[in-house]
Amino acid sequence: MPDQRLTFKEMCAKFDVTPRTLRYYEYIELLQPEKEGRSRFYLSREIARMTLILRGRRFGFSLEEIRQWLEIYEHEGTSAQMEAWTQLADRQLDALREQQDQLATTIKELQNLRDSVGSAKK
Repeated sequence: MPDQRLTFKEMCAKFDVTPRTLRYYEYIELLQPEKEGRSRFYLSREIARMTLILRGRRFGFSLEEIRQWLEIYEHEGTSAQMEAWTQLADRQLDALREQQDQLATTIKELQNLRDSVGSAKK
């Protein structure tokens, strides 16, 4: 992967994102492709960052949290980044568990209401 170089279009296709999304990630400085004239090229560093960005989004992190986490690596290195990641992950796991509990309660209430309406029809 060290010599991998993707065009803007290839980057969109590889990560299944829209051009607008990719341009926005550049605008907020999550990605910094090499530019040659009007062309943009994404090297291994940007490809790895995009993988982390999309993974972070899937886990529910905000773009600002992801940006700060990526900046920690740039300024403080891997160890500080992993410590920050652990803290973010712990917080997000707590939030997701709370959402899971709320969903379970809502599902149970809806099921009970549906069952009572179904019983009343008979």
